Parts: sequence; structure tokens; C-alpha cells
Amino acid sequence: MSVVEAGAGSVLPLFPLRSVLVPGAALGLRVFEPRYLDLVRECGRSGGTFGICLILEGSEAGAPATPAAWGTEAVIEDFDRDADGLLALRVRGGRRFHVRQVRVRDNGLVVAAIDWQDDDPEVPLRPEHALLREVLAGILEQAGSDSYAVPKPKMEDAAWVGWRLAELLPLEDRQRLGLLQEADPHARLQQLLEFIS
Repeated sequence: MSVVEAGAGSVLPLFPLRSVLVPGAALGLRVFEPRYLDLVRECGRSGGTFGICLILEGSEAGAPATPAAWGTEAVIEDFDRDADGLLALRVRGGRRFHVRQVRVRDNGLVVAAIDWQDDDPEVPLRPEHALLREVLAGILEQAGSDSYAVPKPKMEDAAWVGWRLAELLPLEDRQRLGLLQEADPHARLQQLLEFIS
């Protein structure tokens, strides 16, 4: 169930959700279905990861849902039991991927043949996107984060600023999915600028 290299692509188990995970973002998950408990157990044993994709059809529980063709790798950072005794995971978004093909295992787990997308290049913010840096600094300040604690180079990195805004702004899931599909950090920032205005 861990990531298996297969030529140009890989095989990744999926955890379809009614939300979009973006690179670098943290997400809390409550796990109770046997297929996902097995998935987490296997990831724990192998050090593997899984993918999170937006649900296009279906629901988070029950019959396997139809996932979007774009998703983000979920890296388990922490786990615990919540007040109801359910497994609570904290995951962080890793690499972006594109789904080529899906199949459903006997236990209902969706497994995808995927292509990993290139990591974002580190490119500076363009002058026309400087406003977005200020918006992000304001959001971090309102959230009680010290924006000065963020290393200055991060606040100048187009990809990092774009993903943090995609994580923190009240966007629709379809808008986040659109950002996830965009390979160019500057084009992503342009989309965010249009969403804000």
C-alpha cells in the first residue's frame, strides 16, 4: 500500500475528501473506516504516504467516492485518539500529483496510478503580486502568528506565498483545485489576485 515506483509514475492509495489539501498545509483527519485504518497502519509500517483528492461524486464514508484527477501527497506528522476514541491524524501536504487511472480494492480503498508533478521553482514575487504578500502578512497577524517569525525569504517566494494563501483564504474547494492544477507559481498568484478582487 506504500508508494510503488512503476516506470514514470507511481501507485498511491487515496483518501478522497470534501476538501483540498495544498502543499505545505496542515490538515486534521478523523479515521474510523476499516479501509483507512488499514491504510494508516500500512503507512506507519512502511513509512509510506497517501494521497488526498477532492471528492467529485459520492461521500467520505461508505461506497468508494470518485476523486478529482489532481491531489496532494499527505505525510503523517502526528496521531492520537480523539474524545470519541477515533484515530485522529495530523497530516501535511507534500508533493502534487496527477491521477492517470484508479482502481478500487476489495476493501473499498481507492488506489491510483499517478504522475508526480515537479516541485515549484523558488522564484521571487513579481511587483504586481506584492499586495498578496501584504494580505498574507495580515492573515498571519490576525491568526495570532508572528509574521516576523516567518523567514523573510519565504515571504518573497512566489510559490510559498501562493500556497499559504490557498490554505488560509476562504476559497471554494473548486478554486483550490484549480490552483492545485496550476504549475506556474506566478499564474497561481494571478488567480488568487482575481479571487480576492
